[in-house]
Amino acid sequence: MIDRLGRNITYVRVSVTDRCNLRCRYCMPETGVPFLPHEEILRFEEITEVVRALAKLGLRQVKLTGGEPLCRHDLPALARMLGEIPGIEEVTLTTNGLLLPAQAQALADAGISRVNLSLDTLRPDRYAEITRCGKLEDALSGLQAAQKAGMRVKLNVVPVRGFNDDEIVDLVRFGREHDCPVRFIELMPVGLGASRQGLSNAEVLDIIQKAMPGFTPFRGGKLGNGPAVCYGWQDGGVFGLIGAVHDRFCASCNRVRLTADGMLRLCLAQPDGLDLKPYLRDGKEGMQAAIERAIYSKPTGHHFSEQDTADRTMNGIGG
Repeated sequence: MIDRLGRNITYVRVSVTDRCNLRCRYCMPETGVPFLPHEEILRFEEITEVVRALAKLGLRQVKLTGGEPLCRHDLPALARMLGEIPGIEEVTLTTNGLLLPAQAQALADAGISRVNLSLDTLRPDRYAEITRCGKLEDALSGLQAAQKAGMRVKLNVVPVRGFNDDEIVDLVRFGREHDCPVRFIELMPVGLGASRQGLSNAEVLDIIQKAMPGFTPFRGGKLGNGPAVCYGWQDGGVFGLIGAVHDRFCASCNRVRLTADGMLRLCLAQPDGLDLKPYLRDGKEGMQAAIERAIYSKPTGHHFSEQDTADRTMNGIGG
């Protein structure tokens, strides 16, 4: 699907729930947020119908996300349903990993080929502080379970100034030792993230360069379907940088998002989108054409610096 700016839209992030088993400080308040009523959440069959329509327009990759997607009951069943859609080439998963030990093999058997696992620290006390209720050992067990099941793992790290910026080099070394590339994702000024200060790509790159020199751009700078600019060493090890705020990649953005309650969002920073529920539940006709028009008119780019996003949460948007 080519939009009005000539961008080839091939990737959809599907939020299967807005619920999460953690309360990370840059994402959600300790008391949590009001969650969507159960009846507002799209059923697996409805998600499949939307992805089938997207596949007909040329979307090829699906990322299951949340909230925490593994909080959704029987997620392997959805993964299998999506993987059977003609045109869909890959179904992957973003998770905090805590629930992976019990589900990793079933997910792999259902066709999940890759997992992005969120891991902002390697220190148990700091992990508990950041997540408020999680245990580092559980996340690491999830990583091991995913690899044992045959899924490739990438680590997602959000570097926050004065919070975990002193662990950047340790995390890169951990990734090299455990064969899981680390991707540093710039903190989004969304929800509670707007009150904290993330590090730019240039700052992260400088920290790694001083401690672990000798890396070069990795195979043209890309690894996978996402926007990360990747680097590696000749003797092994890869890390990536995703700088959505300082290093805007809007001109090459290839993705849309489906929220848990059926909104097709064309840009993370935009508050609106196309409500697909009337097509899925009320008998309204023309969903395929409506999706095509919406994607064709995808915004030119985000405007984080000009918008107030403090009232939104990543778990609701579909991080």
